[in-house]
Amino acid sequence: MTFNPLEEKGIPLEKQLRNWHQIVAKPYKKQKVDCYTRTRQILMNGIEVESWGFKHQFNRFVSSLDKEDKETISRIGRIENQQQMTCNWLCPADQTVLETTLGYEQVAVDLTAWLAQNEPDEYVKETFNFGLLEDFDHLYRYSQFAYMQEGIEPLDIVQGKTDIIVGRPTQHHHNCNALRLRNSYDKKTTSPQTKVNILTVLSGEQQTHNFYAEHGFMYGDHILRETYAEIKDVEEEHVTMYESLIDPSETMFEKALLHEFTEVCNYYTCYEDETDEEIKKYWEIFLDIELGHLQLIAKMLKKYEKRDPEEIIGSEIIIPCRFKSQRTYVQKILEKEVNKRLAPDGKYYKNYDEIPQDWASYEVQKKVSEISAPSENCIHLVKTYHDRDIISASKELEDKEVEILGNGLQKIAIANNTVKPDELQKMIDKHEKRESQKKIIM
Repeated sequence: MTFNPLEEKGIPLEKQLRNWHQIVAKPYKKQKVDCYTRTRQILMNGIEVESWGFKHQFNRFVSSLDKEDKETISRIGRIENQQQMTCNWLCPADQTVLETTLGYEQVAVDLTAWLAQNEPDEYVKETFNFGLLEDFDHLYRYSQFAYMQEGIEPLDIVQGKTDIIVGRPTQHHHNCNALRLRNSYDKKTTSPQTKVNILTVLSGEQQTHNFYAEHGFMYGDHILRETYAEIKDVEEEHVTMYESLIDPSETMFEKALLHEFTEVCNYYTCYEDETDEEIKKYWEIFLDIELGHLQLIAKMLKKYEKRDPEEIIGSEIIIPCRFKSQRTYVQKILEKEVNKRLAPDGKYYKNYDEIPQDWASYEVQKKVSEISAPSENCIHLVKTYHDRDIISASKELEDKEVEILGNGLQKIAIANNTVKPDELQKMIDKHEKRESQKKIIM
């Protein structure tokens, strides 16, 4: 089913206010929830945080708004604040920070992989692929701590839909932030699909940063706290990278329209794909609410800029993401691009052996990892519990782990505590020997 969102009226703004019992919904049960119900909940929380924040920027900086429209924007912001509470608080109280963290990284991996495969702009697609391999490694690092700290089997969280194995090592994600800046798209020629794709992944990455900022200190283990700090810093780089893809010449009214359209598109796909009937009801009502918001912003665009909204968002719904397993695609990109780095010109990507020794990111990496890289310590720690790292992948990919690590490690600016390929191989051999001995005894 497709439809033109600009022709759908949705719920009028004056009927969108909900009471506290409606706002604070009954959370899902973490023991029974489908992993992609969790990822939809996490993503829509991020989408709402971005849209709510933008409404405040809109009212702060757009001087042309008359009193009535300024009041309308403030009322929309209040509704989106309520929607954000509902989305975020679908997460149950007994789901630990680390369990939720694994959900956040599963969002990042499978969302970005989907976007890359459905992105018409090759340059934007390359950027998605680059960010994908960094989030893939974050999932692996946090999985080690989940097992050690709370006895969590990471497979129970991702439910076999997303592989957990080493990616581009996190210690190499730290860059001179100026190199993260990408070429922005041209708003006049870029498709609505690209615009929605970018705003969707940007919202997700921004919320991931916020979650780590607000929850990473909640564990007593100092290495885990440092790891949250390290990966939070990478998420800041991701926000910089993805937001730089947006054409800065878009007017605030164009941006407002794109925010509402992005919400509509994401709630539409959530509603179509949701398997939990109770949660599906929220996606349906929020879709109708956002259609109402889209109508109001479209009206403002016509009023203040004398433009047809279809010039910006087209006349059809866009599918930003179908949460489905992306293991085959991720493995292909992992094997092909794990050695990619941000090129010195800050616009493209090169293999690390093509990067000059005065690359600006080397100085950043040497400084932040001058004592150690917390993300490497997690492997040393899990070794004492489990002989080797915790992974969940196909046998084909598992057999390539040492090779992937070797391909991903740079020759310059490597932390002193780096787990090298030969050390990982020894860990694997020791684990396999012990498992064989267990079978003999049994």
